[in-house]
Amino acid sequence: MSCARDDLIAHLLATGIAGRVATSREGSLARYRRFAARDPRVLIGLEPEYDWRFADLLRLMGQRCGVSVDPRDTSGHDVIDPDRTVVALDAFADRLAAVAATGAPVLIGTGHPHRLLGFYAGLAAGLSAAGCAVLTPAQGRSVDMTTRFGVRTYNLHYAGGVAMVREPGARASASEPGAHTHSPLPLRAALAGAAEGGGPLPALVVGDHGWLCGAGQLGIEAIGLADSDDPAPFVGEAEGRVSVAVPLDDTVRSDYYRPLTRYVLNRACLSQ
Repeated sequence: MSCARDDLIAHLLATGIAGRVATSREGSLARYRRFAARDPRVLIGLEPEYDWRFADLLRLMGQRCGVSVDPRDTSGHDVIDPDRTVVALDAFADRLAAVAATGAPVLIGTGHPHRLLGFYAGLAAGLSAAGCAVLTPAQGRSVDMTTRFGVRTYNLHYAGGVAMVREPGARASASEPGAHTHSPLPLRAALAGAAEGGGPLPALVVGDHGWLCGAGQLGIEAIGLADSDDPAPFVGEAEGRVSVAVPLDDTVRSDYYRPLTRYVLNRACLSQ
């Protein structure tokens, strides 16, 4: 392995981005069962083509993430194989490089702005410097989403070229730049705004949660990050609708993702 790859794996293990992660085994197994039952809150915009049973999902997540495939292993923490993370990051970077070479428009969005905004903003800057149009359609558009507290209205917002949602009137801070969501509705609102404005539609969507799965479901190439308790991106990848799903813990400190940004930009030959 290269020094850069060795250093990245060491960083993933030291920070809990991979290796033994904070994601609970109980939570992951519960979400696999909910996905098998077609719970829309876990499908996050994906409509699976095949009938994914719990055993199928457990086997898939073992293959893609490295979690235990033993159904009797029901407690503790998930384990994500850092080698799988780096292999997926390589594929992720290669797709960015291919798109940057064409100058095609890109849409970037996250449902985890409090953790992943910096990671995506670095990619947005690199793509923009390479000549890609980083799209920001439908700024301020209202999006009604179902939450555990009922239907709530959020506004689409962009920071550093990265889309997210905020509660109306909320002031962004460094620790809470936007709201956490798994919904594909913000992605759909952004695409609708782009179409209504006569602007370009993205050739690639980069993101997580509903941004990743929602784009893949609509036939737009999509790459992004996914935790071991979110089977939808990996099912989308297995079914050919998500190009790359990178397995990692998506809830560690935001600054811990900076070496991942550097690694991806270097591999994609994009400026930092």
